[in-house]
Amino acid sequence: MTLFGLMFWALLIGFGAYLVVRILPTINEYATIQRAVDKIAAAQPTTVAEVRQLFDKQRDLEYSISEVTGKDLVITKENDRVVIAFAYNKEVPIYGPVYVLIKYEGRSK
Repeated sequence: MTLFGLMFWALLIGFGAYLVVRILPTINEYATIQRAVDKIAAAQPTTVAEVRQLFDKQRDLEYSISEVTGKDLVITKENDRVVIAFAYNKEVPIYGPVYVLIKYEGRSK
């Protein structure tokens, strides 16, 4: 292995690690939102306003939820069960004008 090859792989691995460090918090936020939505849907709230209120309370408790509010939720009923869906885009700055766009969407089970 040459010095050039070693530096190439070090640069590639370093950039990959940098991307993981920048993107990991957004994945954590998505997982937190999904858990909150599942928890609320399991409680079977009776009204749309109640779902939004419960989500906003959960959002106040969870410091990592910043992209979605109760107003952003799409609440429907399927087979007499409440289904809560959400979708949002997250731009992660990488360097200068370079961003990674991640589109998240989910729904309650």
